[in-house]
Amino acid sequence: MSTSRTTKLIHEGQYAAEIEVELSQDDGAWGPYLSLSEARKLDEVRQALKRGDLKSAAALGRIYSLTPIAS
Repeated sequence: MSTSRTTKLIHEGQYAAEIEVELSQDDGAWGPYLSLSEARKLDEVRQALKRGDLKSAAALGRIYSLTPIAS
């Protein structure tokens, strides 16, 4: 089994998070896929952004504030 690093983007409300995760590639399975712990990390960031807890979200990745340009 081999692994590689990639960046996932999470969007929640007026915030976006850039989270680095590890993808696993298995010769006999569909892939690449996230491990359970990596998927939970993405869920934790999404929940933190929903709560407005930027400090917790920032501990796991880069956080951006989204500003509309025109509507």
